[in-house]
Parts: sequence; C-alpha cells; structure tokens
Amino acid sequence: MSTIIHFGTGGWYARRDGDFTEENVVRLADAAAQMWSRTDSGAIVYIGYDTREGAEQAARLAGMVVAGAGLVAMISDRYTPTSALSWAIANDPRACGGLMITGSNHSSDYLGIKVRMADGGTGTADVIDALEESIPLEATEARGPLIEKDIVSPYLESLFSNIDTQAIAEAGLQLVYDPMYGSARGYLPAVLGPLGVQTIEIHGADEPDAQTLRPEPIEPWVDDCERMVLSSKAHAGLICDGDGSRISAVDERGRYIDAHRVFTLVLGHLVKHHGAHGRVAMGLTGSIQTRRMARELGLPLAIKPIGFKYIYEEMVKGGVIIGGEETGGIGFPERFPGRDGLYAHVLLCEMMAKEHKTLGQLIDELDEHYGPVAYARRDIRLQNEEVEMLRTLMPGLNPQNIVGRAPVHVSHRDGLRMEFDDESWLLLRPSGTEPVVRIYAEAGTIELRDEMLEAGTAIVKGEYGGI
Repeated sequence: MSTIIHFGTGGWYARRDGDFTEENVVRLADAAAQMWSRTDSGAIVYIGYDTREGAEQAARLAGMVVAGAGLVAMISDRYTPTSALSWAIANDPRACGGLMITGSNHSSDYLGIKVRMADGGTGTADVIDALEESIPLEATEARGPLIEKDIVSPYLESLFSNIDTQAIAEAGLQLVYDPMYGSARGYLPAVLGPLGVQTIEIHGADEPDAQTLRPEPIEPWVDDCERMVLSSKAHAGLICDGDGSRISAVDERGRYIDAHRVFTLVLGHLVKHHGAHGRVAMGLTGSIQTRRMARELGLPLAIKPIGFKYIYEEMVKGGVIIGGEETGGIGFPERFPGRDGLYAHVLLCEMMAKEHKTLGQLIDELDEHYGPVAYARRDIRLQNEEVEMLRTLMPGLNPQNIVGRAPVHVSHRDGLRMEFDDESWLLLRPSGTEPVVRIYAEAGTIELRDEMLEAGTAIVKGEYGGI
C-alpha cells in the first residue's frame, strides 16, 4: 500500500528510516514534473539538497525522474541553502520550478522535499493541494540525464546587490555564525570575510554531536552560540536552520533574539536606510512590536494564518516590502517571494554598521520605544484522536477569563487566538501535520507570558475553568 504524502506548512517530511523512501521520492518528483510539463514542456527544473546523509542521492534520483518527464533537470554542484535554489529559479526565465531535498529544521533522522514554483516561491495553498492530490500511487520508471550547475555562487554575489558594503567594511564587526550543521555552512563567513568581518563559525562541519543537535534556531538549540558569543566577545551571533531558511540571533550579552525581534529590526532598517514603503505581511503570531512599528510608520499590515504559503500568497499580490512567520522565515519580495535567511543576516549586519551599534543596543532601543515583549511557544503532544476532538471543539471555545483578564478580541481564524487590552495575546492551534497542539503567547513581561502559557495548556488538557 502506497504511503500518503501530505504537505505541511513547509513541505513534505518523513523519517529516513520510515516513509522517506526512494519510491516516495520518485512519486512526489513525478507529480511535480507532470504539473510543470503540462504547461512548460522542456523547461528547466532546479534541484538542490542539504548536508544530511542521503540528501544528495535523493536529489539526483528526483532530478532523473524530472528529466524522464521531458524537463531539463539542473542539479546543484554542491549543498545549497533553499534560498539559493529559489534565487536560481526566480532569475532564470527558462525555469518552471524546483525541488529541494532537505530536513530543514527537523531532527537529523528526517528528510523531506520542498517544492518551489517558477517565481522561486512556495506556491499557493491551492497549487500545493492540487499537487498533493496528483501524486501517483505507483513510482514511474522513467529517468533522464542530469546537468550539474553552480547555483550557489550567483546567489552569494546577489546578497550585496543593494547593500552598503563600505559601511560594513568600516564597522569592524566581530560575529559568531551558527549554521547548525546545515546547508548554509561556510557561506556567510565566505561573503563577509572579504569585507573585513571577523566570523567564528560553529557547527560548520560534521562532528560527533551533529546528530543530536536539532537544526532549529530556537532555545535550547542555540545555547552553544550564546556561549561562544560571550567567550569571544562578539558583537552578535547569527543562526540559520538546516537549509538556511529560518534564522534567529544572539546579542553581545548572550541574550537569545528570536525571529520576531529580528523581523522588527529589519523592517525598521528597510524603511529608514533603504527607503522602503508598502505592506507588511506576517502571521497570526507576529510580534506586538512589529504591529506597533507598522502603525507608527503608516505601513498596512496583512495578518495571515500560520504557514509561509499564506505569506507567499500575500507577497505575489505586490506592494509587500517584507514578509515573515513565527518559525523564523523572513522573505523579501524584491528578491523573490520566499524565505531568505542569509539576506536577512546581511541586512542585520548592515543595520549594525550604519547605526554604529551592537545588536543588544538595537534591541534595547526597540524595547524602549515600543515597549518590552516576551514571546514563547509550547508544544503539547496528544493522541491523534484528542487533537482531532480539540480541532472540532475549538470553533466553539470562547474563554471569558484568562489569568484574571477578559479578552477584548477572540478569533477562530486559525486555532483560537485571544487578545487583551494591552495587546498581549494567546493562541492555541492544533498542528496540521503531527499530533501536537501548539500554544503561543506574547506579553509585556515573562511572568505574564508564562501565566498565559499555563492557562493555554490547561485549556488544551480540559482542565481550565474559565471557559
């Protein structure tokens, strides 16, 4: 019996010792190739892969299947960030899409496939749904030739096309860079080094603990970067996930700076130093600080459900200057409508250079101007039937009191989101791909945030009395 292949918010993922098999790689690659060949026979499909065991072999297999369907399969000559694959597609008028073999931010025993469309983006939810439904039950035997190409170098060169490199060169920045053993390893130091930026890279080569570090740029997985920033007295630490899509940072005091704060900083930088103006696209879990900054700058906000595909849909409408979601993906439509982790880091370096400030000083100014915030997410693992029951009941939930406060706004748009008069908020959302309910909260203090997380946990477990 064939495995049911289901796309999550970022692609299809499965255990390497489970459903990530040659047969399933062929089935998915065949479905994507048939989709593209119906409208653009003979066009180029770019193929990329990360640093995980089996990724290159799976990429070559997927590429041969694509070529067997009559398309030109152009495979990267080395491991590549997903953003480099997207850049190659978006800047080649002959390209109709691409496939990225990666475990992304999942643990080391997973691999998966991300699909990219002709603009380098994820495609709309309707397109992905249609692709999922078209996956054949049997694996095709058709194969074709591969063409190897350097798609990394042009992408790395593009990172500075609109950047004040002189300011960076004069700033004397000292950084720690953590690619988390992923496919962005080596690349940021390679492009910043010629500008005089001193970069210490950790988790850049396979080591004994490579299999135990989850390549997700959140705590506790960023602890090594925090320690290295402190011991090396760096101005900041920059972190990428397993395929260079998601990011976070560490300031010079060793404080973890989540992607929400990075997003807000970069937004302000684009407006102040790049003259950007337009809409801001972000998910339901976007930060209070981002909302306040957008209001102050007169930038319309487009609030979307969880998942970058919804950010993508907003980007392709036009007029969006930046888009992002809570897992650390930040995109810049002027480049392509997808996550671009390395470019976000370059912008952060440019901001520190032009402002003549460390990352911690920039964060302090953000907190002083827009008010301090504390954000966190908690995952509650349940039985499948419990998650489905909660998903069914959630549209009817309308809590009247959360830790002594009445919500001023309740939304069931994507889970259950409650907002309070000080703009703090709590979101409960069942995962669409695993038996987990995610609880998100943001407030002005860590204490209030944690109280709301506890209340959300009690609601999920049916132990809360305020409903």
